[in-house]
Amino acid sequence: MSGSKVQIYRQDVLTFASEQYGTEPECLWASYPDYAVLRHWNGKWYGVVMDVPREKLGLSGKGCVDVLNVKCEPELIGAFRQRDGFLPAYHMNRSHWLTVLLDGTVDRETIVSLLDMSYDLIEKGTKKRGRPRREPK
Repeated sequence: MSGSKVQIYRQDVLTFASEQYGTEPECLWASYPDYAVLRHWNGKWYGVVMDVPREKLGLSGKGCVDVLNVKCEPELIGAFRQRDGFLPAYHMNRSHWLTVLLDGTVDRETIVSLLDMSYDLIEKGTKKRGRPRREPK
């Protein structure tokens, strides 16, 4: 790819999670049918895809925007939040989670890297508890 950045959206995230980790999205809330949880094989969440009203995120404009919440290394969160497309975690612990806009602001490579980090952070927590490690597909 000649230096261009590829955009990633909701369906791309869900497809990547399915292909890379065998994760199928779980829609847990009847009142929020477009919210999808990505669950590690150990049962813990490593991602949440949502459509959130722009005003709830402090963004200008009307309507909703698709976002992805991912677990992130705490020391990286501040640097990400200074960049366009990254926000304090929506409805998650802001010390350990980050919200990423899925509107084309953040490129695919960065989002995939963050999903990998989130999955690995969840897995590291599992490994500490002595559970077996499962390799991604």
